[in-house]
Amino acid sequence: MPEQHSLPGLDITRLSEWFSATLAAEGRPLTGRLLVGGRSNLTFEITDGVSTWIVRRPPLGQGTGTAHDMAREYRVMAALQGTSVPVPETFALCESVDVIGAPFYVMARVGGTPYRRAAQLEPFGADVTRAISAELVDTLVALHEVDPASVGLGDFGRSQGFLERQVRRWHRQLGASYEGDLPAADELLARLAARVPPDRAPAIVHGDYRLDNVLIDERHRAAAILDWEMATLGDPLTDLALLVVYQQLGEMFGGEAVADASSAPGFLTGREMVHRYAEGSGRDPSPLGFHLGLAAFKVAAIIQGINVRHLQGRTVGPGFDQFTGMVEPLLEVGLTALDEHH
Repeated sequence: MPEQHSLPGLDITRLSEWFSATLAAEGRPLTGRLLVGGRSNLTFEITDGVSTWIVRRPPLGQGTGTAHDMAREYRVMAALQGTSVPVPETFALCESVDVIGAPFYVMARVGGTPYRRAAQLEPFGADVTRAISAELVDTLVALHEVDPASVGLGDFGRSQGFLERQVRRWHRQLGASYEGDLPAADELLARLAARVPPDRAPAIVHGDYRLDNVLIDERHRAAAILDWEMATLGDPLTDLALLVVYQQLGEMFGGEAVADASSAPGFLTGREMVHRYAEGSGRDPSPLGFHLGLAAFKVAAIIQGINVRHLQGRTVGPGFDQFTGMVEPLLEVGLTALDEHH
């Protein structure tokens, strides 16, 4: 593990003191390492040589936006304990910035792999890869079946007008991080705003659901869903549409910056995922054009935000320089989805 002073965004000495006082730890000195993969909130693996924990905090220099609200992320995982939705055990939330300079929380380390690359899945063969991708869809169905009120999340978000607010929100997000003209964004925004579907029964929405945000265990089952920073109450089809758009993203760009696991032989196609979700949930996902268009717009805004934070030195880890040039093709994906799914 790296030396204590080499961890960006984590004061190990102060954290050790907090651990001893809050978690009744034995007082052994902590060491840690930044886990590779997070593009937004920072995730650290911490150990005292006997036990191991995961610590999550916002990115360096983060603002006050809800996308990085540690309390929300902690709350939804704590609420889902004991349901059929696999989540890590949660231990403690610290909303004060006095310990490590930002709010953070501590959760259990869960064994499993967040598969990103087709090369990771190919040795399993097509049948196992298909089973893993089917498990991904089935786990999403399980999440959307949870009654928010029954787990104390009835006030976790405003489901009424959710899709309309999503269009406005991601328009703001993209506009805040993109300079210059972007005609495709203007066209997609106008078409989305004109086609907002009526509200449907709300569900707990993950907001960034994809294979590399789910730990898959040795039995090829979902061990834990991670990265709940965008979770809220809203239209469950937004999560399904993101699965399909992320698959297209991997096929379009590949490389180290974008997960391409969905291109492995046997992985469910976008159409197959939609069909399996519909069968498992009993929801009619058609027409999905609006949701796919919104998902493409959202991913474009997220990628542009990541790119800006990287250029400003507010993210750490490899691969951030490869996001340039992805925004406009993604917007075209959204426009095509609106044309193909009426």
